[in-house]
Amino acid sequence: MLLIIQIAGGVLLALSAAGIAYTLAAAVLVGRRLRAADAPTGPAAPATLLKPLHGGEPELAENLKSFMVQDYDAPVQMVLGVQDAADPALTIARAFQAEHAADVDLVLDAQLHGANRKVSNLINMATQARHDLLVISDADIRVGPAYLGCIAQALEAPGVGAATCYYFGQGRAGFWSRLTAMGVSYAFLPNVVLGVALGMAQPCMGSTIALKRSVLDRIGGLGAFKDVLADDYEIGRAVRALGLQVVLPPIAVAHGCAERSFSALVSQELRWMVTIRSLQPAGHLGSVVTHPVPLATLGALLLGAPDYALGLLATAVLARIGLMVAVDRAVGASSGPAPLLPVRDFVSFGVFICSLFVRSVDWRGARFRVSSRRGVSAG
Repeated sequence: MLLIIQIAGGVLLALSAAGIAYTLAAAVLVGRRLRAADAPTGPAAPATLLKPLHGGEPELAENLKSFMVQDYDAPVQMVLGVQDAADPALTIARAFQAEHAADVDLVLDAQLHGANRKVSNLINMATQARHDLLVISDADIRVGPAYLGCIAQALEAPGVGAATCYYFGQGRAGFWSRLTAMGVSYAFLPNVVLGVALGMAQPCMGSTIALKRSVLDRIGGLGAFKDVLADDYEIGRAVRALGLQVVLPPIAVAHGCAERSFSALVSQELRWMVTIRSLQPAGHLGSVVTHPVPLATLGALLLGAPDYALGLLATAVLARIGLMVAVDRAVGASSGPAPLLPVRDFVSFGVFICSLFVRSVDWRGARFRVSSRRGVSAG
């Protein structure tokens, strides 16, 4: 029994050492791949922004406004979509439309086309889109003034079918939302950056899905994604199936986090991780090395806290702080204080362990099941 414990402790420390190397590599790549962007000076195409709304999103009006104050020399239309007349987002949407009457259209339509309510909302909204360049983004996203220009420029490159965006977290509803934001900025974001750099990840994320109407038509339109949970990922996969690229400009947008309790945090992140597990099971299992601090802590405890194990734990903590500093510099904002980072790391590790066993998730009142063949779909 003692031998088994020692082997387990050694394995955990080895995984932590690999995680430290992973963390340091991510810190370097984040600094190289993300930067503040100036607005491109080339010709701009008229664009329609599709914003599906749901619920009382904190600072929703500020989020929407950021999309309408762009350094962009072409007409921009925004289409807001709400499915329920009692939705608190409707009041904000109407006020925003009144302020930008010439540029904002509002669609209130309860029709459902499938299990994915967001996609149903988008299908209802798309009928009002006036321009060929379509930019879909979640209601909790806030952007800088160069955003639209960078997206449009990226789509003009040969062989590109769609563009998406890296994103970092901003807590907007108290302590738990801030802890969630730290997970987005200091775990999810660097993992995506490193995954893309190594060719291990091909993301297409709800922070931004920009594509031309002709490309959307070729992949079957929005209706092709009405019954899947990971609609953003599946849209990207369909675009790549045409032989086109999904690119990420070197910018990051802000994702507003609104979790007000520990249970809300866990529910949200568990849904994310289960979705990732269903789409990339090997990559999800391998992501255990992205938790060097919990791994080193458990390894040290199993081995009786020898000096070398404690030294590895200290190194893991310092590496994580270094990554935190690199992310903050790259995106120009902080998502949370360094003393909370170990707490955040243990929460992330706990959610990761739980995600290995969960077989279904809830989202907006619909139940989605995990399938090894079809990812996550309605069930």
